Amino acid sequence: MDGGEATAGDADAARTAAVSRETAETTIDLTLAIDGDGEAEVETGIGFFDHMLESFAKHGLFDLTVRCDGDLGIDDHHTVEDVAIVLGEAFAAALGDKRGIVRYADRQVPLDEAVAGVVVDVSGRPHFAFDGEFSQPTIGEFTSDMARHFAYSLSMNAGLTLHTEVSGANAHHEVEALFKALARSLDDATRVDPRRSDTPSTKGEL
Repeated sequence: MDGGEATAGDADAARTAAVSRETAETTIDLTLAIDGDGEAEVETGIGFFDHMLESFAKHGLFDLTVRCDGDLGIDDHHTVEDVAIVLGEAFAAALGDKRGIVRYADRQVPLDEAVAGVVVDVSGRPHFAFDGEFSQPTIGEFTSDMARHFAYSLSMNAGLTLHTEVSGANAHHEVEALFKALARSLDDATRVDPRRSDTPSTKGEL
């Protein structure tokens, strides 16, 4: 199978999705519960990336499982990119018509000397912007700039308008702050507003 296959839960019962993707470069099985407890089971073959996905789940209160068998003999690019694609597809499937969500969020997260900022609109119109740079090129077996590409691929496949920025002196701190800011902003933006029963758009859809 080339590409992703998503199944979503009953929107009235739970905002969940399961997505599988198989290509010549990666094989991925992922499940997501937006309204979770922050539990994660992750195995991508890249230790630091596993840590970032676990942190993403913990700080966004998402329940997340990821199993990825990727072509790590080449590098980490396809694994990180394709996990982001599948995670984005899972968010899109789990949110459905986005009825009642808050939609917008803005979060800044510090980690020691580093700080990352994320502004998100769950708009259905993918757009990505990034400001900053990472202070070291690699963190273990993880290429630092793949954090930027992860956020880009997530936004394109979840249908997010996403503006991000990082600053600091330690790439581990910068990347971790970015993943935490992504998590906190997505948690905020995907929450259901009890005052709203419709889709938060004058167009009537997102």
